[in-house]
Amino acid sequence: MLGALLPKKTEFFELFARHAALSVEGARLLAALLDNLTHVEEQAKHIKKVESDADSIAHQTLDLLHRTFITPIERGDIHRIVSRLDDILDYIEAASQRIWLYEITESTPEAKEMARVLMRSTEAVKATVDALPGLKHPEQIRRACVEINRLENECDTLLRLATARLFKEERDPVMVIKWKEIYENIEDATDRCEDVANVIEGVVIENA
Repeated sequence: MLGALLPKKTEFFELFARHAALSVEGARLLAALLDNLTHVEEQAKHIKKVESDADSIAHQTLDLLHRTFITPIERGDIHRIVSRLDDILDYIEAASQRIWLYEITESTPEAKEMARVLMRSTEAVKATVDALPGLKHPEQIRRACVEINRLENECDTLLRLATARLFKEERDPVMVIKWKEIYENIEDATDRCEDVANVIEGVVIENA
């Protein structure tokens, strides 16, 4: 009877890994969208589908959490990891929707670079999640977390530069509002990557 209540220790980690893989896919699709603003509606809907798939995984994770008596890591950490992973794709999807609905026809160098930084950040998040089961490679996790923090700082700097150039060079106030929202959504996604890294780094410390 007790055995039926005990979790399979890999279940949560497998769900995290699937979610993180979708974050990478969403970031790559956003970078591709900003590199080629044709068929924007189709590309935005593709990202929306990825975000919906990730939502389903988040719901599965929370449902498993409610049904599991003993968890491999702290319950609060599981909730925080899946919530922040979900936030990453929420912001990616929000950026793509604005590009489509605001009828953006020409990208900016800053947007392209921010998307590439975000893509690298999601790849580093996936590396931390993939190394999480068993906590067998804490140094690998710590290195990936440091890289995620560095990339968040890089994207934050890009946001400031992009916003400054926008206010200096863009004469259409409506375009200023549109691009400011898009930039901020991309940067917010990198913030959530850092949040995931911070939670996982805490898990490593607690289990050292």
